[in-house]
Amino acid sequence: MLKKLSEEQLEWLLEAGVEEFARHGPAGANMRAIADRAGISVGVLYKYYADKGAFFRACLDRSLEALDRTLAEVTAEEADFREYARRMIRALLRFSREHGAYVRLYCTLTASGGEGAVRLAGEIEGITARLYTRAVAAGQAAGDLREDMDPALSAFFFDSLLMMVQFAGCCDYYRERFRLYCGGALEDAEGRLEQELLKFLEAAFAREGMK
Repeated sequence: MLKKLSEEQLEWLLEAGVEEFARHGPAGANMRAIADRAGISVGVLYKYYADKGAFFRACLDRSLEALDRTLAEVTAEEADFREYARRMIRALLRFSREHGAYVRLYCTLTASGGEGAVRLAGEIEGITARLYTRAVAAGQAAGDLREDMDPALSAFFFDSLLMMVQFAGCCDYYRERFRLYCGGALEDAEGRLEQELLKFLEAAFAREGMK
């Protein structure tokens, strides 16, 4: 009889899966390596997930749910655009520190191509696209942001900047990239990153300075 996993063991299994899929992509990930990392047998893994595709979907859902929780925390209370941006920067830096494998999984998926990547883009980006577009439009309506901006394109630019903030600490490549540009480790410069990015956003988006 196959052993039943505890909730904690199921979480370890999903975390092991996220790490493996982040390193090798859905096609290259090895289910035995995932089971070994989680300290279980492949048979037990397949007791809970019918195949690799079902398990990958569960790992991706775990990553998306964690990001959704982060976004929900940021948007729980209304704020002007500057405060909203500050919260997003801090939240995504924290998310990258705590869930680097989730961010690496996202990077792997964006490079995979094909219909699957297109479908995932709609699923992953659709929520933030609507969220940021509404935030820009609300800032314009409040008189904080320039009225001559296209809300959708401005949201795209905003998201692209936040994406790079999120990537900055997720793996060796992006940590080294940050060091080459900024002369130090991200961990020692998060406050400066926040201040400088807010200045950049204010110069680009604000009507008369975001208060």
